[in-house]
Parts: sequence; C-alpha cells; structure tokens
Amino acid sequence: MAREIIHPPIYLLMSLAAMALLHGCLPVHPLLAPPLSYAGVPLGLGGIGVAAFSAAAFDRASTGIVPFSPATTLVTGGFYRFSRNPMYVGMAVTLLGTALLLGSITALLPVMAFVLVIHARFILPEEAFLESVFGQRYRDYKSRVRRWL
Repeated sequence: MAREIIHPPIYLLMSLAAMALLHGCLPVHPLLAPPLSYAGVPLGLGGIGVAAFSAAAFDRASTGIVPFSPATTLVTGGFYRFSRNPMYVGMAVTLLGTALLLGSITALLPVMAFVLVIHARFILPEEAFLESVFGQRYRDYKSRVRRWL
C-alpha cells in the first residue's frame, strides 16, 4: 500500500519553521521567560530520544519504518508498550519542548496543528493498515495500548 506522501519528519521540520516564524513575527504572549523556558531543552531532547529509540526498534525488527510500507512484524516492545505511536509522541514532545524554549503562546499553534495532521493523515490510516495486515493480533494490541499516551 505504498503511496507518495510527505513523511512525518518533514511535518516536524515544517512545524519547527512555523514555530520560529510565528514566535519571531507574532510573539502574542510570553508563556515562559528564561530561565524557566530552558525546561524546553531537556523536554525537546527527550522527545528526540523517544522518537529515535522507537524508530530503531523498527530497524531491529526488520520491518518498514516509512508509513504504509510493508509491515512484517508488529513491534510491541520498548516504548510501544506505552503508546502505539511513540515516534509521533516523541516528535510532538520535541515540538512542545521547542515551544517552551521559545516562550510564546504563538509557538504552541504549530504543535497543535502537527498533532492534528499526524492523527488524520497517518495514525488513523496506519491503524486500518495494521489491522488489515495483523488482524486479531493488532486488535488485541490496540485494546491494551493507548494511541498516544
């Protein structure tokens, strides 16, 4: 079921660019000021770590990491024990950390947009795709593990 798509890391980069643009051009209201805003650094780095570790789990399982590429294994270990989508959670946490670091409410808008786009364009279709590939095994996993957190 391969199809031509903009991959999630591109949405992440576009969101980061939108955050910087909105914060620079339209810093509506300060959310946090330094040094409190520096809490965004470990949060953002933690998000990168979660996404990278979760992506590596796909590599270790020798299954497709690109959305809608052939899935040969249902990955349920590591962060996948807590979320069915830890790569997306990690990206969203990275954006949230960046928004905190920037310190304006305006920088939060792309975070919300990212979550909505990823949910609609990737998560919902991927769930249907995985259910068609893995059947009851995926339904059982889905009943045990939350979609986001």
